[in-house]
Amino acid sequence: MLGDSQTIAKPLSILYRGFLSSCNYACGYCPFAKHLETPAEHQRDAAALERFVQWVEARAAPTSVFFTPYGEALVRSRYQKAVQRLSRLPHLEKVVVQTNGSWGLDWLTGVNLQKLALWITFHPSETSIEKFVTRATLLLERGVRFSVGVVGIRENLEGIQNLRDQLPDSVYLWINAFDRRGRDYYTPDTLKRLIQIDPYFALNLERYPARGQDCHAGNSVISIDSYGIARRCHFIEMPIGNIYELEFEQQLKPKPCTRAVCDCHIGYVHLESLGLYDVFEGGILERIPKNWSIH
Repeated sequence: MLGDSQTIAKPLSILYRGFLSSCNYACGYCPFAKHLETPAEHQRDAAALERFVQWVEARAAPTSVFFTPYGEALVRSRYQKAVQRLSRLPHLEKVVVQTNGSWGLDWLTGVNLQKLALWITFHPSETSIEKFVTRATLLLERGVRFSVGVVGIRENLEGIQNLRDQLPDSVYLWINAFDRRGRDYYTPDTLKRLIQIDPYFALNLERYPARGQDCHAGNSVISIDSYGIARRCHFIEMPIGNIYELEFEQQLKPKPCTRAVCDCHIGYVHLESLGLYDVFEGGILERIPKNWSIH
């Protein structure tokens, strides 16, 4: 059952994380995607994805979808087709995917590129900077909007600088703090260099007090799993309902955060006290600052 979205649906951004847990990369620092899925597991993920796409198709309000898998989705044809279908919906504002960018480009011909955005992470152990930059250039030539990200490992500092130097100026390169050790992990000189590369890097160094804070999560932004269970975000286990049940959207309302701290971009960007909707206006999900240019 698709629920009563025809009568009470409101604008909503959805972070979808399905059963998918495999990846074509094997990055040593990544805690995810170490599982080799069976055909039956792939079928289970495909069925859940199809059900979700049909639900989005049936909504009667502006919708944005952000695929945040525990693996690489876009090497799978089912996710490519899902992006194609979603991008052609009149009420779909944006479809965004976290990806490593290693897939072929032919499937993009079936996508409404005006509604596609990508969050592409560079993994130095899996591909070269030259190959990665070539792929980024091809995407820009096709009109695909995206950001590029790296993990801020100290030993990779020169490589991160090299990547910034080779990427087109129009592409924002963000840096994630490594291992959540924040400022204690970096020397002052390293911090200075990383902030020169990514002017917003300092945002990712903090563990933001969250409990009792107003947050868009649970109201205009939700996380959904393969079963349709909705949570405020990926980091709060308590469900707020199931999208496939009647009157689900009546559960969407402002409510203070229940976590002690928030230290992941896809979480803290929605904290109202930080004002990051102004910083990333137009690029909240894909992590692109407003009016981005090299600083």
